[in-house]
Amino acid sequence: MRVDLHTHSTASDGTDTPAGLVAAAAAAGLDVLALTDHDTTRGHAEAAAALATLDRPLTLVPGAELSCRLGGTGVHLLAYLFDPEEPALLQARELIRDDRVPRAKAMVESLRGLGVPITWEQVARIADGGSVGRPHLASALVELGVVDTVSDAFTPQWLGDGGRAYAPKAELDPAEAIRLVKAAGGVSVLAHPLAASRGRTLSEDSIAALAAAGLDGIEADHPDHDPATAARAHALADGLGLLATGSSDYHGTRKTIALGARTTDPEVYAEIIRRSTGAFPVPGAGGAARTA
Repeated sequence: MRVDLHTHSTASDGTDTPAGLVAAAAAAGLDVLALTDHDTTRGHAEAAAALATLDRPLTLVPGAELSCRLGGTGVHLLAYLFDPEEPALLQARELIRDDRVPRAKAMVESLRGLGVPITWEQVARIADGGSVGRPHLASALVELGVVDTVSDAFTPQWLGDGGRAYAPKAELDPAEAIRLVKAAGGVSVLAHPLAASRGRTLSEDSIAALAAAGLDGIEADHPDHDPATAARAHALADGLGLLATGSSDYHGTRKTIALGARTTDPEVYAEIIRRSTGAFPVPGAGGAARTA
């Protein structure tokens, strides 16, 4: 069984529609796909409906990637199988999502102040109704020839944390986010926790504190973790009694990572399902609604 528990669609900063993502996952030979757009569940219904069009089994795991911050460090928390209508978590997601537009507009103005001829209309076109974020601004910089790739925009020179054009946004305290996810019946996993290439990462002591606060797992196998870092993440998970997941963090053409580039052990996936009470995986043709 091939399980990819971290992907994005046009509902946030991916380039595949939710339906297109489901089709691509089936074509890539995946058996389980989690849709984890940033701070939104808007793509879930389209993705679930697309399962009926497939000629092979695929199970959809509804989820989201929540924007958090601890001190000066950005933290991404993957939330799986929570009740999407639970009021407290819904309110938190809406607060973060609604702050994305003014934040993106502030970064547009900062870039213009640096001499970049970017416009909000260009960024909005690229976002195409999705939950706007820095990857959309990065794509605009690629279009304008300012940088060669989206990754090149995530530096102190441009949009990296604390960079010249960076602007903060509403974010959750990760311990509070963990509490909200758990109260909504979901399971929480810290995304790419040791990916230093992305900027500052949490200390192992901070991750231990989040484990004490109810964190379920860490994303040990991720394209931004080299083999030594992945091994360190697995050892950290073992030491803290956390689940260790693996995922591609697929964004379509916005990144070069393929679906299924990293996967989760089926036994870990089964444990995520066992712990959840807020929602169920959605089976496609021949898929199983719940793993024992």
